[in-house]
Amino acid sequence: MGPESVIDLFRQALLVIILLVSIIVVPSLITGLIVSVFQAATQINEQSLSFIPRLLVTFLTLILAAPWLSSIITDFTHSVFDVIPQLIG
Repeated sequence: MGPESVIDLFRQALLVIILLVSIIVVPSLITGLIVSVFQAATQINEQSLSFIPRLLVTFLTLILAAPWLSSIITDFTHSVFDVIPQLIG
C-alpha cells in the first residue's frame, strides 16, 4: 500500500463529495440569487420570501436527482471495495 494509492482514493472521494454537494447546492444558490434580485428590485424585505423558494428547490432537486446521486455513491463504494485487496496486499 503506497501513499499514491491512498492519495488517489482520497482524491476520488473528495471529487464524489464535491459532485454530490454541488448538484444539491447550486440550484438553491441560483434560486436565492433570483429571489434576492427580485427583493432588491421591489424593495420587499421579507425573510421567508428568500427561504421558502430555496427550500422547495432543494427538495425538488433531491427528489429528481436521488436515483443519480445514489448510483454515484454506489459506484464509488463498489470501486472502493474492489481496491481494498490491492491496498492491503
